Amino acid sequence: MDRSEMMGVFLAEAEELLQLLEMEILNLEQQGDAPHIIQNIFRIAHTLKGSSAAMGFEEMKQLTHEMENVLDQIRHQLLPVTQQVVDILFQCLDQLNRLKREIEQDGVTKTNIDSIVQQLRQLETEAEGNRESDSQLLEQKKQKAKKWICKVRLSDQCEMKLPRAHVVLQQLMKWGTVISSEPDLDSVSDETNLHEISYIVKTDADADDLRHALRQLMDVDEVEVVPFSTDSLTDAFLSLTDAHKEEEPEHPLPTQVRKEERKSGHTIRVDVEHLDSIMNLVGELVIDQTRIAQVGNLLRDRYAADETIDDLERISNHFSRIIGEIQESVMKTRMLPVERLFNRFPRMVRDLARSLNKDVDLLLEGKETELDRTVIEEISDPLLHLIRNAIDHGIEEVGVRKKRGKPLKGTIKIRAAQQENQVVLTVEDDGAGISAERVKESAIRKQLIAAQDAEKMSEQELIQLIFLPGFSTAQTVSDISGRGVGMDIVRNHIEKLNGLIDVQTRPGEGTKFTIKLPLTLAILRGLLIKLQETTFALPMNSVIEIVRISTKEIYSIKGQAVVKIRDKILPLIALHDLFRMPCGKRKTANVFIVVVGLADKRLGLVVDDLLGSQEIVVKSIGSYIGQVEGISGATILGDGSVALILDVTGLFKLAHNLRSSQSHVMDDVG
Repeated sequence: MDRSEMMGVFLAEAEELLQLLEMEILNLEQQGDAPHIIQNIFRIAHTLKGSSAAMGFEEMKQLTHEMENVLDQIRHQLLPVTQQVVDILFQCLDQLNRLKREIEQDGVTKTNIDSIVQQLRQLETEAEGNRESDSQLLEQKKQKAKKWICKVRLSDQCEMKLPRAHVVLQQLMKWGTVISSEPDLDSVSDETNLHEISYIVKTDADADDLRHALRQLMDVDEVEVVPFSTDSLTDAFLSLTDAHKEEEPEHPLPTQVRKEERKSGHTIRVDVEHLDSIMNLVGELVIDQTRIAQVGNLLRDRYAADETIDDLERISNHFSRIIGEIQESVMKTRMLPVERLFNRFPRMVRDLARSLNKDVDLLLEGKETELDRTVIEEISDPLLHLIRNAIDHGIEEVGVRKKRGKPLKGTIKIRAAQQENQVVLTVEDDGAGISAERVKESAIRKQLIAAQDAEKMSEQELIQLIFLPGFSTAQTVSDISGRGVGMDIVRNHIEKLNGLIDVQTRPGEGTKFTIKLPLTLAILRGLLIKLQETTFALPMNSVIEIVRISTKEIYSIKGQAVVKIRDKILPLIALHDLFRMPCGKRKTANVFIVVVGLADKRLGLVVDDLLGSQEIVVKSIGSYIGQVEGISGATILGDGSVALILDVTGLFKLAHNLRSSQSHVMDDVG
């Protein structure tokens, strides 16, 4: 492995470790000095120190080393976990993130860490003072130290059992004194049969803390911690299975945890480019499979009595099933749980609430929901903005909430869930809600909408004005929000992902934003439509519904064709007009309308015919013909022809520029 590959592995590992570190420091702040949390932070700092030292990044190594020293003092109860300690640990985290970014961008570190190192050393000095005054107490603690027998079963797949047993030994030594082990690790010459090791440990830690720490280690399948006694000495070296059976009723080992621990030892890191390449190849297979199926149908029509066609269809069906499974598997390899995204929010909410002197509880649901890693990266900024807005403008100050009879602590709930082929994210707060009247006044004052137009708008339509560029109801501009460059950016990001956003709000009760996103952007479910003899594909996740209505139900408002569907007025555009295509005479007075959505907007598209939906592989056309408004790419259909994929964002822009299509929509009926 050359240095560039090692750097990639190092940065990926550092990213994961820093995210874990942030979560554990937050836990430390909320739960106090729980031994397992301190131990987790220590372990993360230790791992980061080792990998940064191996890569030659001295500042990162030094900073994590100083963190270890402070954590060691906390672990031995020489230093209490105060808010000052937590704040300094957060500062360490920020510095480590900064160092990592510098390594990522420039390959070297530039940040001066002297200040934060000095703060850490000051904490160590305080701990040393405590050591003197608490020496008697410590002596008493030592006298009260308990002895445990820690039995560990290594994974059968562990290729280096003896080194792994030593790693377990080192882990236990962090908690206290390891009196002995069975077998004696120094005398083991053949590690082939080394499966179970028992350690006698003297420590003031609890069994749960030891058990938790050992389960975090790689290649450790099962752990049992039982009290040590002279009577139990003989039993100390019983097989782990027997001992486990005795203890199971009192300390059941969750099956889920065991499975996850085993699973974690069988994962590998894969470069994203490799996954992209495999995805492209699968896309080619999907296209070929579609073509084979279509050719089979043609042959069936021509040679219905030929039994060879039956064989071809069976092969085609099998081929289709296998490709479907491969496609699903490859897509899953690109999927990540949104937990990686959610992990960024607690720290931000904590810092922001403190800076605004508000008390906010953050609830995260559906962390296990999976989403394509590209979509996760793109949706991060919009979600952060919605959360910032919820805290800054939504959640009221404590005094206001008390007057309104609300819980003093505000709540922000972020939820993720999969619904068919899309993921739904919601950001909900129990704050002040959005006043439609204030939105209207602000939009008129900023000349974003004419007063006479605003008077005709419904309450929901007024609320949608928050997505206009330059809109803001904030009275003052702060570092957090209020510059009027917020919700339109959110909308743009979601549009870029072909997603939808909706907002529901009740003044005094709170606001809920709902975002719907496609699972992946590489292979989509597409609706095939026809304009004359040309076939186009529309991403299904943008299609709200399809209706067939009479042209008599199409009306005109200021030159804009509109239709009323379930009491909602929708603007109507003929796709022929958008692409300047000739439009033939219709044989009936009815037209197909595909209602598409983009973020908060809706638009009805008039098409000639509908061919159904199918999987479409997105192919870029940018390098061949350049950027074309309203077209996002192309796909190959079953008959080998190319169909252009419509870009819903571009369609909305084209529709905005096209002032009137009413005459075309209504006059082309024969």
